[in-house]
Amino acid sequence: MKVDLSTYNNDWYKPGNAFKRICWHFFNLIFFKSGLFPIYGLKVFLLKLFGAKVGKGVFIKPFVNIKYPWYLTVGNNVWIGEEVWIDNLAPISIGNDVCISQGALLLTGSHDYKKSTFDLIIKPIVLENGVWICAKSTICLGVTCYNHSVITVGSIVTSNCEAYGIYKGNPANKIKQREIS
Repeated sequence: MKVDLSTYNNDWYKPGNAFKRICWHFFNLIFFKSGLFPIYGLKVFLLKLFGAKVGKGVFIKPFVNIKYPWYLTVGNNVWIGEEVWIDNLAPISIGNDVCISQGALLLTGSHDYKKSTFDLIIKPIVLENGVWICAKSTICLGVTCYNHSVITVGSIVTSNCEAYGIYKGNPANKIKQREIS
């Protein structure tokens, strides 16, 4: 079966008016995706200006890409590393004391490959308190990483992660229980 993108229609998806999206595109490009403005407070201010809910003690490193801040909730004491991509076509909720390491991808969208129209699919992501998403890991749409779970380097998470579980691989599987002393 051939995918016919001429019949593809995602008119149902309305992520904000065009002016807002265009404005965010340029703010994201200049202040987030570049290394020109390493000022955390300014980045938090801009996210809030565009509708994100952001707590205290949030550090956003350079070269971070955020699709739509109005679909983003970030708790207190959160660290977002270099080259993190928050591709939030749907809401992403990040709890308190979360670390999202360099190059991680939070991916809320995909396509229905079973349909010739290749329809857009979106589902939210939830990262509860104390979660650590290690470098170059991917969290896929619809996933919840429960309290204090750890996703090891380069892992791809396609289903929910138990509280205090440590996950590794593609697809990520639980390898052991996290013990915090």
